[in-house]
Amino acid sequence: MGGWLLWRLRPAAIAHVLCVQAVALVLIALVVATSRDPRPQDLLSFVMLAATSGTVIVVTSVSINVKRQIRRNPWTLHIAYLATGILVLPPNLLVLLLLGPTLHGVLDGRPELHRWLFTTAATTIATLSARFAIGWAEPSWGAVQFVLAGAVLLLVRAFLVAIGIRLRNPEAPRQHVLGEPIDVLLGIVAASLGGLLAVAMSYEPTSALLAGPPMVLLDLAGQLPQWRRSAQHDPKTGLANVAHWERLARTELTRAQTRGQAVSLLVLDLDHFKRVNDEIGHLAGDTVLAAVAMMLRSSVRREDVVGRFGGEEFVVLLPATGADLACAVADRIRRSTAALSVPARDTGGELREIDDLTVSIGVATTTRFGYQLTDLLIAADAALLAAKSAGRNAVTLA
Repeated sequence: MGGWLLWRLRPAAIAHVLCVQAVALVLIALVVATSRDPRPQDLLSFVMLAATSGTVIVVTSVSINVKRQIRRNPWTLHIAYLATGILVLPPNLLVLLLLGPTLHGVLDGRPELHRWLFTTAATTIATLSARFAIGWAEPSWGAVQFVLAGAVLLLVRAFLVAIGIRLRNPEAPRQHVLGEPIDVLLGIVAASLGGLLAVAMSYEPTSALLAGPPMVLLDLAGQLPQWRRSAQHDPKTGLANVAHWERLARTELTRAQTRGQAVSLLVLDLDHFKRVNDEIGHLAGDTVLAAVAMMLRSSVRREDVVGRFGGEEFVVLLPATGADLACAVADRIRRSTAALSVPARDTGGELREIDDLTVSIGVATTTRFGYQLTDLLIAADAALLAAKSAGRNAVTLA
């Protein structure tokens, strides 16, 4: 237990995780102790719904593992059948339906057990809260109840997870805390599908089998942000990759030219980075790159465009920024890099503290070199070479 990643979190985050899990366990115990025995019709509905959702979970998980892809949280898929269960099943069978997220965790081999347990607990609380909102023993049926059940299911889980993310990392980007707009849209679609399926099952329980293909499509749609990020972002740092950064940079330059605003470009190169890879190991080098990327994001504004150009080279486009401010930003980055202390394991497994990092930075501005990205890159790269020649750990303006 001492090596469990949970204990490395902030104390407030640990307390939140344990509290959510404890509440979920208490709720499950109360449901099991107080619920009536299910009727034959309830059992048939449960079997049909569980068989359909279980098959979809297995098929989608096997497909992703075979293709060696990284799965995003399959929450969208779970919303659909849980929303149905909230409306048609008694609470004790609804609890059994919550084994679906557990099955996904087993099949996907989640590396961080505490996150999987926490999200499963948050899902349990959200599901039982939604059932309570529309009637515990016998849920009310109607358009208002359908909307209420879906809204409570989505919002309670999102609230619990958002608090957990914020407590774990107070500096987490807003999209990490609240989710992307497509996640919200897919959640609404999934809850709507769950309501429609509940109506169909109230007439014929076997109609749950028809929901399989739409659930598969929902799960595929839920992976779109992951695939988009994979195509647009560098896997080691999470920053924009070369192609995506260039698209964003050209868009910003066009906008700035139309408005007559100055734009500055920074090209950064970590000094003697090869020494880290050679002496400590490439995994340690990757840890350093990730730490530098995090530092860069925290050192610039939200509207600035940060990317990795490969190796140990990074680029930052600063909209509405002249030469003086750009040099000040570059020097702040230089000083922040020198202040970094990155814990990493060497090739022998020993923990090392890498605290001798420095960076050289070249700066170019549209005021002198115009709004063509290629011209700015050439100028900033020449300034970077000048900074290297001057002894490194320096900022040079082209």
